[in-house]
Amino acid sequence: MKRYQTILVTGGAGFIGGNFVHQMMAKGDVTIINLDALTYAGNLDTLAQVNNNPLHQFVLGSLGDQSLVDYLLARYQPDAIVNFAAESHVDRSIDNPSDFIQTNVVGTHGLLMSAKKYWAQLQGAAKAEFRFLHVSTDEVYGSLGKEGKFTETTPYQPNSPYSASKAASDHLVRAYHHTYGFPVLTTNCSNNYGPYQFPEKLIPLMILNALSGKALPIYGAGLNIRDWLYVGDHCSAIDAVLHKGQLGEVYNVGGNNEKTNIEVVETLCQLLDELVPNSAYKPHKSLMKFVQDRPGHDARYAIDASKIKRELGWEPSETFETGLRKTVQWYLDNKSWWQNVLDGSYRGERLGLRG
Repeated sequence: MKRYQTILVTGGAGFIGGNFVHQMMAKGDVTIINLDALTYAGNLDTLAQVNNNPLHQFVLGSLGDQSLVDYLLARYQPDAIVNFAAESHVDRSIDNPSDFIQTNVVGTHGLLMSAKKYWAQLQGAAKAEFRFLHVSTDEVYGSLGKEGKFTETTPYQPNSPYSASKAASDHLVRAYHHTYGFPVLTTNCSNNYGPYQFPEKLIPLMILNALSGKALPIYGAGLNIRDWLYVGDHCSAIDAVLHKGQLGEVYNVGGNNEKTNIEVVETLCQLLDELVPNSAYKPHKSLMKFVQDRPGHDARYAIDASKIKRELGWEPSETFETGLRKTVQWYLDNKSWWQNVLDGSYRGERLGLRG
């Protein structure tokens, strides 16, 4: 099995991309060229531990900047590209869908054009071994009822501007493989959580609101179900797909942890009661507040990850309980990271938690 020596990572200052960079750097045998536009969810603080690593090169720029991408490909000659770059928050996509179309559709297509041109001029083994891995989401499949799970052949039925834009990018990746023979791989993951997640997402939002005594807003009755995947497990799955996946294939990545939103929040509250015993806001469950549901809120997602286990030997190592405990402890231990996010100092402006 080939080990990729130089990887161009797009969106590597974001949540999942940043965790992937850390995981790859820990291996010590790969150079990462990290391209990120540092939009609101991109954070250089996430990369602080690798900033001085000679195997990590950060580049400020957009995946849709073809001249920049062309330059990076020519200079660094990567033997793989892993595309994390995306606008990803459903609420923001409802308020401003244009940004999602520009980044997730137009930006991905720009990256594909540059990558295909680069791949076409490679020779011999370099061309045969090159890979383009596109990281996507289970939200492209739409919503499930009480039974069943998403498989790699589930028809796409996106229900938000975010998931529609990701579905479009997935289709472009597929089309480049079938039309041009471009060597692509796609992963569709369930809901991620873990270190370095921007605090607009459910789990970090609830942790930080609870620590400051703010309300814990829960959409509707809190009965929406998600399959929760610890980000470290997701990154190991991407690594497995990159090195062992079959070209043109899609691999669903799930955590085998279906939980309602209210179950997630209640578990978080119990952990905080335990890990912050002197909190003035115990029991933290008292901060829970039900709010009006958002438009088009999908009822249930659940991933069938049997293909990646069967074909590549991957399965998650964390349970929801172990992963969530690690996550809460990380936020407790890394106050400076999230304080810089909340006060806007990570990008020079003020932000605030909802609640």
